[in-house]
Amino acid sequence: MRPRNRHGEPVDPVPFLVVSGVALLLCVSFGPLYCAAFGLDFSVGVPLSLAVAAGVAVVSYHRYVWTTDPELRGEVPVDARFRRLLYGGLVLALVFALLSIPLL
Repeated sequence: MRPRNRHGEPVDPVPFLVVSGVALLLCVSFGPLYCAAFGLDFSVGVPLSLAVAAGVAVVSYHRYVWTTDPELRGEVPVDARFRRLLYGGLVLALVFALLSIPLL
């Protein structure tokens, strides 16, 4: 069974599954420990982490399944891919730096 976009066309579910799975793993692995650094109990940190992972899954479903147009599949130019990879790496490094501030 392949998920369908808002126009009823089947789309590839792999990007959605990868983003949702990685978000679940990261949130459940580090979320309760991060909440504990702020003094929250694990009984609050685990559901909070699962709620964040569910939010990421909803956003990734909207982005990678619901609004995807399978007709636009084509090769992306190298400079655009490199720029996207560079910006993504910078944003990820910034997020990690911001998340590590309370742990210092």
